[in-house]
Amino acid sequence: MGETEKRVLTHGVRCFSKIKVFLLALTGAYVSKSLTGSYMNSMLLQIERQFGLPTSLVGLINGGFNIGTFLLIIPVSYFGTKLHRPIMIGFGCMFMGIGCFIISLPHFFIGRYEYEATISTTSNLSSNSFLCVENRSQTLKPMQDPTECVKEIKSLMWIYVLVGNIIHGIGESPIIPLGISYIEDFAKSESSPLYIGILETGKTVAPFIGHILGSFCANIYVDTESVNTDDLTINPIDTRWVGAWWIGFLICAGVNILTSIPFFFFPKRLPKEGLKDNGDGTENAKGERHRKKAKEENRGITKDLFPLVKSLSCNPIYMLYLLMSVLQLSAFFSISTLGPKYVEQQYGKSSTDVIFLMGLYMLPSICLGYLIGGLIMKKFKITVKKAAYIAFWLSLSQYLLSFFNYMMTCDNFPVAGLTTSYEGVQHSLYVENNVLDGCNTRCSCLTNTWDPVCGDNGLSYMSACLAGCEKSVGTGINMVFQNCKCIQSSGNSSATLGLCNKGPDCDNMLKYFMIMFAIQSFIFSVSSIPGFMVLLRCIKSEEKSFGVGLHTFCIRIFAGIPAPIYFGALIDRTCLHWGTLKCGEKSACRLYDINSFRRLYLGLSAVLRGSSFLPAFFILRLMRKFQFPGNTDSTETELAEMKLIEKENGCTDVHKSPKFKSDGELKTIL
Repeated sequence: MGETEKRVLTHGVRCFSKIKVFLLALTGAYVSKSLTGSYMNSMLLQIERQFGLPTSLVGLINGGFNIGTFLLIIPVSYFGTKLHRPIMIGFGCMFMGIGCFIISLPHFFIGRYEYEATISTTSNLSSNSFLCVENRSQTLKPMQDPTECVKEIKSLMWIYVLVGNIIHGIGESPIIPLGISYIEDFAKSESSPLYIGILETGKTVAPFIGHILGSFCANIYVDTESVNTDDLTINPIDTRWVGAWWIGFLICAGVNILTSIPFFFFPKRLPKEGLKDNGDGTENAKGERHRKKAKEENRGITKDLFPLVKSLSCNPIYMLYLLMSVLQLSAFFSISTLGPKYVEQQYGKSSTDVIFLMGLYMLPSICLGYLIGGLIMKKFKITVKKAAYIAFWLSLSQYLLSFFNYMMTCDNFPVAGLTTSYEGVQHSLYVENNVLDGCNTRCSCLTNTWDPVCGDNGLSYMSACLAGCEKSVGTGINMVFQNCKCIQSSGNSSATLGLCNKGPDCDNMLKYFMIMFAIQSFIFSVSSIPGFMVLLRCIKSEEKSFGVGLHTFCIRIFAGIPAPIYFGALIDRTCLHWGTLKCGEKSACRLYDINSFRRLYLGLSAVLRGSSFLPAFFILRLMRKFQFPGNTDSTETELAEMKLIEKENGCTDVHKSPKFKSDGELKTIL
């Protein structure tokens, strides 16, 4: 009776310790990490405006995640297989939660956000100080009280965001390499593509939630708990608006910590999927003997780090795949970082609408693409060589479709003195002297303050004073300016707060852009699963964890960290008007030359992606010279490893047993 109870208990434990249960927990980790990453990308605009940062510095903050990952990905990938992988993943999720909490801290230390404006309910100036008043005794100047200038040091609080993002990156470093290697070790060879597709699906479902959360938080004023929003003179469509970015990071912190809990209950090893238990454990014992044998044969490989690095560096397919990934992801990291800003400036939408639209159009198509890619690999049992060709041609077709993005464009915002003259004639470059015109030279207006108004002639002005407005009616965001000398129209020459809309034609262009972007995202995500299987199957089983980790390491250090910085620095050069802090220092950019922005944003991405097809082409050529045992059906558990058909050179000696280096040596010994 005791033996029966013991067998039932053992059977229950085995039912829990299955690869599919681990897949469910790992999917939760993928969801939590992707939720945080997508929310961070959607909140970069809010962080930029909160701290008054240039785009290049925002790129550094976003690259902080990659800095954290790059610091630990190599040691985690190397030592991870020797330690308890699920527990390491659990600690990683906890670190991600801590990082998110640190990111939210500046809101509680920095004080209220004060946006740049000529109209203020707390101003000590007279009620008409922001209007055009001739023969004013003194030209208005920005506040330069020394005590206020000292307070600007609080803008350094963005360092908390950078440090928190670095810690978030440290926490994510074990999830991908250790999770993927754990699945590859204990899942069926033909099932792992589907499992990875499920993981990628979870990684894309979470960004949809993250974008919805980002859209919700961006629509809430950052200091909503301490400020009467009825007194605000800006709304979410204004480039000075800052949403409540800190709320979402507190939510992400809780989600990451919760997802860490299941990993502390998984065993170090799982039964190999597909091996049946005959009651006496024959099949499991056979699989265990196979794993022990492989471990003993490859003990020399995993003993030191250098042989592993040498083995991978001498693997031509792996190295070419690495180069291709760095080029492609340099473009994708920059697109995800600057995408909301590009859509906002190109199509004149609020950051709230942009975040929601990108989540609505892009993420479901990516999710569907990952699922279909994994199902195709499993259903049709696609070989690695066929997978490489599928990935290449699908990726190439998506790249060619991306050139249609150049056609779906809008003109610059019509702002007098910046993009157009006061007569409405467009010009591309900002000229300082054009800010003032005959209609406002006697108004003694500030020429560097950004507090835009929209005239009833369809032309925007940098401020009500520069529009020559002499009278105002109403309060807050509903304020209307009248008797504006610079506004030449058939109406009453009035203006309202904010920039003028770009019109219905631009709204249609945005719809076409989003639809095309969704199609491109779907095609590329379908190609991602076959492409990733090429990476997994071109390296030996004992190298998988370290190989995936080294791949992630190179992507972070060569693409994830530098790409947003140099993209941001180039985009900063297209700024037409910078915001101004109280002490006259430069703040976040308020308006870009969208034509130059588009050429840099789309053009540089196209160059990087186009160059990635050269190593991809060589991978296809090399695939003809390699055979993959995982391509053939077998009832035995096979290692999906790459074997050279041609004579092995000195680089591959690390793979071989020292007893039999060649056929000639074997014959001599016999």
